[in-house]
Amino acid sequence: MNSYLYPLCSSIAFVAFAYKVRILRRDRSPTQVFLTTNLLFICLTFFVSTPSVWVQISDAAGIINFSGLLSQSSVILSAACQQIVLLHLLHDRREAWRKSVPRICALAIILIGMVILFSAATATQEKPDDFALSKAQYYPLYLSIYLLGFTMNQIDVGLLGWKCAKVAPTPWLYRGLILIALTLPFSVIYVGCRVAAIIVGNFGMSGHDWEIVAQLSVSAAAIIQMVGWTVPDWGRHVSAAWSWLNDWRSFREVRSLHQELTRHAPQVVLNLDTATELRTRLYRIVVEIRDAQWALRTWVPQGTAEAACAWAKARGLNGVELAAVVEATQLRAALRCKAQGQPPVRHEETPLAAEPQSLADEIGFQRHLVRAFNQVSGPDFPHSESTQNR
Repeated sequence: MNSYLYPLCSSIAFVAFAYKVRILRRDRSPTQVFLTTNLLFICLTFFVSTPSVWVQISDAAGIINFSGLLSQSSVILSAACQQIVLLHLLHDRREAWRKSVPRICALAIILIGMVILFSAATATQEKPDDFALSKAQYYPLYLSIYLLGFTMNQIDVGLLGWKCAKVAPTPWLYRGLILIALTLPFSVIYVGCRVAAIIVGNFGMSGHDWEIVAQLSVSAAAIIQMVGWTVPDWGRHVSAAWSWLNDWRSFREVRSLHQELTRHAPQVVLNLDTATELRTRLYRIVVEIRDAQWALRTWVPQGTAEAACAWAKARGLNGVELAAVVEATQLRAALRCKAQGQPPVRHEETPLAAEPQSLADEIGFQRHLVRAFNQVSGPDFPHSESTQNR
């Protein structure tokens, strides 16, 4: 499993690291520096843990299973970087460093203990596939020290992530921090698997039966964290793409109504260059639909809105849907009278039944208006002849 899963995690981490390096060119704050370093350590952790790489690094160092110590040390250093980042998000620089010192000292003690216990443990062969299981069975103290440092770090990162999310100034930073905090359950599962391996190791058994769970949980935690750490940077591009897509869908939807109305009220149309951006064209269509409604108002027989409102209420409509039916019915009545060349003796004072307070609300309402306009074209919609005064 780790021959495929760990290279994938390493590749994702390297891409994230390369992306953050670009940001360091313009922002070298402690937050960005340690975040980038964190991604480098994650990349190193999974790269070294890849079985084919594991053996080569240990051979180059001349120390059996040296890759295991290097990989697990990188995990501890990665978590330390994450804590420093989160503390700088919560506090000013001076306070953040003050709170970081005891955490760094504790991790330094953990690392020193790991090195000492690793050096004292003897090994006769490389264990790229089950290094942790071997340590759990034969050298549980080393693995216990590592798990202690790992657990303390992950709990601290999870809690700090929740705290930071509560004061996050941007939506994408909030989402990223929530993702980071949500990795804590995966870390707990990983620790549980390793602790279980230590326990059964005392009885001459190993944790091979649930090793895949440990590998999947730690990989899932790492991937989710990498997404969480980088999403504040690239998330805004997702928002921009989603906004453009929504504008495109709105443009396509309301354009049909715009073409129908401006065919009868061409004077409201402002010709735009074909290279005009989509948002501007959508805005113009929305405005011109409203202008066309006012231009066609004199063709709407008085009483049409009242009849349409009663018709809509009888069918359980209210709010935006009711207003859309009223406006759509008035438009249908206006176009019918204009086509017949028979202006009403008295017309409605206003063609509007809704007054959205923002452009987004206006676009949303006009999408309802388009659907209502298409629906009231059948024989069941409220005709205005009964309310006309000629």
